[in-house]
Amino acid sequence: MMHWFEGPLAAFDTETTGVDVEEDRIVSAALVVQDMAGGRPRVTRWLVNPGVPVPAGATEIHGLTDEHLQHNGRWPAPVMEEMARALAEQCAAGRPLVVMNAPFDLTLLDRELRRHRASSLAGYLGNAPLCVLDPRVLDKHLDRYRKGRRTLADLCELYGVVLDGAHDAAADAAASLELVRAVGRRFATRLERLTPAELHALQAGWHAAQARGLQAWFEKSGTPEVVDPAWPLRPELPAAAA
Repeated sequence: MMHWFEGPLAAFDTETTGVDVEEDRIVSAALVVQDMAGGRPRVTRWLVNPGVPVPAGATEIHGLTDEHLQHNGRWPAPVMEEMARALAEQCAAGRPLVVMNAPFDLTLLDRELRRHRASSLAGYLGNAPLCVLDPRVLDKHLDRYRKGRRTLADLCELYGVVLDGAHDAAADAAASLELVRAVGRRFATRLERLTPAELHALQAGWHAAQARGLQAWFEKSGTPEVVDPAWPLRPELPAAAA
Protein backbone atom coordinates (compact mmCIF):
# COMPACT_ATOMS: atom_id res chain seq x y z
CA MET A 1 0.00 0.00 0.00
CA MET A 2 1.30 3.45 -0.93
CA HIS A 3 1.81 5.72 2.07
CA TRP A 4 0.44 9.25 1.90
CA PHE A 5 3.92 10.76 1.67
CA GLU A 6 4.57 8.84 -1.55
CA GLY A 7 1.19 9.76 -3.09
CA PRO A 8 -0.48 12.87 -4.54
CA LEU A 9 0.50 16.21 -3.01
CA ALA A 10 0.19 19.88 -3.95
CA ALA A 11 2.29 22.73 -2.57
CA PHE A 12 1.61 26.47 -2.39
CA ASP A 13 4.00 29.35 -1.71
CA THR A 14 3.96 33.14 -1.94
CA GLU A 15 6.43 36.00 -2.12
CA THR A 16 5.28 39.25 -0.54
CA THR A 17 5.92 42.89 0.26
CA GLY A 18 6.66 42.02 3.90
CA VAL A 19 5.78 39.84 6.89
CA ASP A 20 2.58 41.49 8.19
CA VAL A 21 -0.26 39.21 7.12
CA GLU A 22 -2.85 41.92 7.78
CA GLU A 23 -1.23 44.67 5.73
CA ASP A 24 1.35 43.25 3.32
CA ARG A 25 0.59 42.04 -0.20
CA ILE A 26 1.34 39.05 -2.40
CA VAL A 27 3.63 39.81 -5.36
CA SER A 28 4.09 36.28 -6.66
CA ALA A 29 2.82 32.79 -5.90
CA ALA A 30 3.03 29.26 -7.20
CA LEU A 31 1.15 25.98 -6.97
CA VAL A 32 3.07 22.75 -7.59
CA VAL A 33 1.07 19.55 -8.07
CA GLN A 34 2.61 16.07 -8.12
CA ASP A 35 0.57 12.88 -8.53
CA MET A 36 3.15 10.62 -6.89
CA ALA A 37 6.70 10.72 -5.54
CA GLY A 38 9.12 11.11 -8.41
CA GLY A 39 6.37 12.16 -10.81
CA ARG A 40 6.65 15.16 -13.06
CA PRO A 41 5.29 18.24 -11.24
CA ARG A 42 2.73 20.57 -12.79
CA VAL A 43 3.52 24.18 -11.91
CA THR A 44 1.23 27.21 -11.99
CA ARG A 45 2.80 30.61 -11.38
CA TRP A 46 1.25 34.00 -10.68
CA LEU A 47 2.88 37.43 -10.80
CA VAL A 48 1.03 40.33 -9.19
CA ASN A 49 1.25 44.10 -9.44
CA PRO A 50 0.24 44.74 -5.82
CA GLY A 51 -0.68 48.39 -6.32
CA VAL A 52 1.60 49.43 -3.46
CA PRO A 53 5.36 50.03 -3.34
CA VAL A 54 7.57 47.01 -2.73
CA PRO A 55 10.04 47.80 0.07
CA ALA A 56 13.71 47.49 -0.81
CA GLY A 57 14.16 44.87 1.91
CA ALA A 58 11.54 42.64 0.27
CA THR A 59 13.09 43.09 -3.16
CA GLU A 60 16.46 42.06 -1.74
CA ILE A 61 14.91 38.74 -0.71
CA HIS A 62 12.87 37.76 -3.76
CA GLY A 63 14.32 40.02 -6.45
CA LEU A 64 10.99 41.45 -7.61
CA THR A 65 11.12 45.21 -8.16
CA ASP A 66 8.32 47.77 -8.51
CA GLU A 67 9.25 48.29 -12.16
CA HIS A 68 9.19 44.58 -12.99
CA LEU A 69 5.84 44.02 -11.27
CA GLN A 70 4.26 47.09 -12.87
CA HIS A 71 5.26 45.91 -16.33
CA ASN A 72 4.73 42.17 -15.92
CA GLY A 73 2.38 41.65 -12.98
CA ARG A 74 -1.40 41.43 -13.19
CA TRP A 75 -3.92 43.31 -11.07
CA PRO A 76 -4.59 41.53 -7.76
CA ALA A 77 -8.35 40.89 -7.95
CA PRO A 78 -8.43 38.29 -10.75
CA VAL A 79 -5.16 36.71 -9.65
CA MET A 80 -6.32 36.18 -6.06
CA GLU A 81 -9.47 34.53 -7.37
CA GLU A 82 -7.41 32.23 -9.58
CA MET A 83 -5.23 31.26 -6.62
CA ALA A 84 -8.23 30.57 -4.39
CA ARG A 85 -9.97 28.50 -7.05
CA ALA A 86 -6.78 26.54 -7.70
CA LEU A 87 -6.41 25.68 -4.01
CA ALA A 88 -10.12 24.83 -3.79
CA GLU A 89 -9.71 22.47 -6.73
CA GLN A 90 -6.91 20.61 -4.94
CA CYS A 91 -8.95 20.39 -1.75
CA ALA A 92 -12.02 19.15 -3.64
CA ALA A 93 -9.85 16.44 -5.23
CA GLY A 94 -8.70 15.35 -1.76
CA ARG A 95 -5.08 16.25 -2.46
CA PRO A 96 -3.18 17.40 0.66
CA LEU A 97 -1.79 20.92 0.42
CA VAL A 98 1.79 21.46 1.53
CA VAL A 99 2.41 24.97 2.87
CA MET A 100 5.58 25.86 4.74
CA ASN A 101 4.59 28.08 7.69
CA ALA A 102 0.96 27.82 6.59
CA PRO A 103 -0.48 30.59 8.82
CA PHE A 104 1.59 33.13 6.90
CA ASP A 105 0.80 32.23 3.28
CA LEU A 106 -2.80 31.13 3.76
CA THR A 107 -3.69 34.11 5.95
CA LEU A 108 -2.13 36.50 3.46
CA LEU A 109 -4.19 34.96 0.66
CA ASP A 110 -7.33 35.16 2.79
CA ARG A 111 -6.71 38.86 3.51
CA GLU A 112 -6.05 39.58 -0.16
CA LEU A 113 -9.34 37.90 -1.05
CA ARG A 114 -11.14 40.03 1.52
CA ARG A 115 -9.39 43.13 0.22
CA HIS A 116 -9.92 42.59 -3.50
CA ARG A 117 -12.82 40.14 -3.80
CA ALA A 118 -14.96 40.89 -0.72
CA SER A 119 -14.69 37.17 0.04
CA SER A 120 -12.46 34.79 1.99
CA LEU A 121 -10.46 31.63 1.47
CA ALA A 122 -13.19 29.66 3.25
CA GLY A 123 -15.72 31.14 0.84
CA TYR A 124 -13.87 29.68 -2.13
CA LEU A 125 -13.25 26.32 -0.47
CA GLY A 126 -16.95 25.86 0.21
CA ASN A 127 -17.55 22.34 1.50
CA ALA A 128 -14.10 21.09 0.46
CA PRO A 129 -12.12 20.36 3.63
CA LEU A 130 -8.77 22.11 3.94
CA CYS A 131 -6.06 19.51 4.51
CA VAL A 132 -2.66 21.11 5.09
CA LEU A 133 0.75 19.58 5.73
CA ASP A 134 3.21 22.10 7.17
CA PRO A 135 6.82 20.82 7.14
CA ARG A 136 7.84 23.34 9.80
CA VAL A 137 5.18 22.15 12.26
CA LEU A 138 5.82 18.49 11.47
CA ASP A 139 9.57 18.73 11.92
CA LYS A 140 9.30 20.79 15.10
CA HIS A 141 6.99 18.21 16.67
CA LEU A 142 8.76 15.08 15.46
CA ASP A 143 12.28 16.31 16.29
CA ARG A 144 11.41 18.84 18.98
CA TYR A 145 14.67 18.75 20.92
CA ARG A 146 16.95 19.44 17.95
CA LYS A 147 18.54 22.86 18.22
CA GLY A 148 18.93 25.29 15.37
CA ARG A 149 16.76 27.23 12.98
CA ARG A 150 13.93 25.66 11.01
CA THR A 151 13.71 27.82 7.91
CA LEU A 152 12.96 26.15 4.59
CA ALA A 153 16.64 26.31 3.63
CA ASP A 154 17.72 24.83 6.97
CA LEU A 155 15.21 21.98 6.77
CA CYS A 156 16.07 21.21 3.16
CA GLU A 157 19.73 20.91 4.09
CA LEU A 158 18.89 18.69 7.07
CA TYR A 159 16.66 16.34 5.06
CA GLY A 160 18.76 16.32 1.90
CA VAL A 161 16.23 18.16 -0.27
CA VAL A 162 17.44 20.30 -3.16
CA LEU A 163 16.33 23.95 -2.92
CA ASP A 164 17.25 25.49 -6.25
CA GLY A 165 16.45 29.19 -6.38
CA ALA A 166 15.32 30.01 -2.84
CA HIS A 167 12.67 32.76 -2.50
CA ASP A 168 11.22 32.00 -5.90
CA ALA A 169 7.67 30.89 -5.15
CA ALA A 170 7.75 27.87 -7.48
CA ALA A 171 11.16 26.74 -6.22
CA ASP A 172 10.10 27.10 -2.58
CA ALA A 173 6.82 25.26 -3.19
CA ALA A 174 8.59 22.39 -4.97
CA ALA A 175 11.15 22.12 -2.18
CA SER A 176 8.42 22.19 0.49
CA LEU A 177 6.63 19.34 -1.26
CA GLU A 178 9.77 17.20 -1.37
CA LEU A 179 10.54 18.17 2.22
CA VAL A 180 7.20 16.78 3.44
CA ARG A 181 7.94 13.54 1.60
CA ALA A 182 11.37 13.40 3.26
CA VAL A 183 9.89 14.06 6.73
CA GLY A 184 7.32 11.34 6.11
CA ARG A 185 9.99 8.80 5.17
CA ARG A 186 12.27 9.67 8.09
CA PHE A 187 9.45 9.36 10.61
CA ALA A 188 7.47 6.70 8.77
CA THR A 189 6.92 4.56 11.86
CA ARG A 190 5.14 7.50 13.53
CA LEU A 191 3.31 8.87 10.50
CA GLU A 192 2.42 6.08 8.09
CA ARG A 193 -0.68 4.97 10.00
CA LEU A 194 -2.09 8.51 10.06
CA THR A 195 -4.13 9.95 7.21
CA PRO A 196 -3.40 13.48 5.97
CA ALA A 197 -6.74 14.59 7.47
CA GLU A 198 -5.74 13.19 10.85
CA LEU A 199 -2.37 14.91 10.55
CA HIS A 200 -4.08 18.19 9.71
CA ALA A 201 -6.05 18.01 12.97
CA LEU A 202 -2.98 17.02 14.98
CA GLN A 203 -0.86 19.83 13.56
CA ALA A 204 -3.33 22.43 14.84
CA GLY A 205 -2.65 21.20 18.37
CA TRP A 206 1.07 20.82 17.80
CA HIS A 207 1.38 24.35 16.43
CA ALA A 208 -0.60 25.80 19.34
CA ALA A 209 1.72 24.07 21.82
CA GLN A 210 4.76 25.28 19.89
CA ALA A 211 3.38 28.82 19.92
CA ARG A 212 2.78 28.71 23.67
CA GLY A 213 6.35 27.56 24.22
CA LEU A 214 7.75 30.32 22.02
CA GLN A 215 5.52 32.90 23.70
CA ALA A 216 6.78 31.83 27.12
CA TRP A 217 10.37 32.15 25.90
CA PHE A 218 9.69 35.64 24.53
CA GLU A 219 8.12 36.74 27.81
CA LYS A 220 11.02 35.32 29.80
CA SER A 221 13.54 37.16 27.61
CA GLY A 222 11.56 40.42 27.72
CA THR A 223 10.65 40.37 24.01
CA PRO A 224 7.28 42.06 23.34
CA GLU A 225 6.46 39.88 20.31
CA VAL A 226 3.11 38.05 20.33
CA VAL A 227 2.87 34.53 18.87
CA ASP A 228 -0.45 33.55 17.29
CA PRO A 229 -1.41 29.93 18.09
CA ALA A 230 -3.89 29.65 15.19
CA TRP A 231 -3.09 27.16 12.40
CA PRO A 232 -3.31 26.84 9.42
CA LEU A 233 -5.19 30.14 9.08
CA ARG A 234 -5.40 33.05 11.48
CA PRO A 235 -8.91 34.29 12.27
CA GLU A 236 -9.93 37.66 10.92
CA LEU A 237 -9.28 40.46 13.36
CA PRO A 238 -12.37 42.26 14.68
CA ALA A 239 -12.83 45.63 13.01
CA ALA A 240 -12.02 47.44 16.26
CA ALA A 241 -8.68 45.64 16.51
CA ALA A 242 -7.69 45.81 12.87
